Amino acid sequence: MNLSPLTARRISLFRANKRGFWSFWIFLVLFIVALFSELIANDKPIILKYKNEFYFPVFATYSDKIFGGDFETEAIYRDPFTSEKINADGWMVWPPIRFSYSTINYDLARPAPSPPTTINWLGTDDQGRDVLARLLYGFRISVLFGLILTVLSSIIGVFAGAVQGYLGGWTDLLFQRFIEIWSGLPELFLLIILASLVTPNFWWLLIILLLFKWMSLTSVVRAEFLRARNFDYVKAARALGVSEPVIMVRHVLPNAMVAAMTMIPFIMSGAITALTTLDFLGFGLPVGSPSLGELLLQGKNNPQAPWLGFTGFITIALLLVLIVFISEAIRDAFDPRKMLKA
Repeated sequence: MNLSPLTARRISLFRANKRGFWSFWIFLVLFIVALFSELIANDKPIILKYKNEFYFPVFATYSDKIFGGDFETEAIYRDPFTSEKINADGWMVWPPIRFSYSTINYDLARPAPSPPTTINWLGTDDQGRDVLARLLYGFRISVLFGLILTVLSSIIGVFAGAVQGYLGGWTDLLFQRFIEIWSGLPELFLLIILASLVTPNFWWLLIILLLFKWMSLTSVVRAEFLRARNFDYVKAARALGVSEPVIMVRHVLPNAMVAAMTMIPFIMSGAITALTTLDFLGFGLPVGSPSLGELLLQGKNNPQAPWLGFTGFITIALLLVLIVFISEAIRDAFDPRKMLKA
């Protein structure tokens, strides 16, 4: 694929920031691993063979009767009876961690929360659930939540800032007054109130946070459009009869996105922090959902189990540090001063 000289220089500048470049790859590897959490941490085998038939319990539901049981309900593969039946006429391939995020270990040597062992590598929480399994699933939810919220809020924020800056006048004035009032509202309190009025879930929290996060890029994009709308190339395009939407998208928006791109990773880190805060306060994801905020809450409520607090803190700190380092590399890649030196 042939890259333009400008894109090639930006990639070169991004790679020149070693801290951000390696942070990007570490984050990418962790995210890809978390995407396949069901294949890494699960209380169901990935694949099993029983009576010369192959089954894939991770991807499909099978009745207990298929494996010699007495019930029509889903087979419990960790049950010794079911496990012996299958192994007698076949075999099973288990994930590295034989617990899902909601699986309770009833064979603990010590009361929950139990410390790390060779079975539960990071110990269990106060309900006997494997911490590492919940960490994998919680990491995936947090990153996906942050990515989706960042994309949606960026689209709305860029559109709002572009309209404000390009049209100016009363449109800009009224929009600015609205943003000043809306941004002045106590965001956290409103989030708690709204989250208490509806049953919280992934999509509800996304919509509620989107009500406030879209303003993050508006001021940056508005300033760029205000500056560029009277440039000569914009006036020339207008004189040639090019429509206003085409001028905004083709001629002004690329320049505005240079400044916006440096802000996007910080929006993502803010989205992850907001979700963690709501989960920690009990207004986030439904009870029982794997969550980094819930893991921190477990650490707070169980000071006798320091592995819970340490695991949650180190994970969130590592995630936010990686995002900040990546944002620094992106800032260097789009910095005009560094572009001139390259």
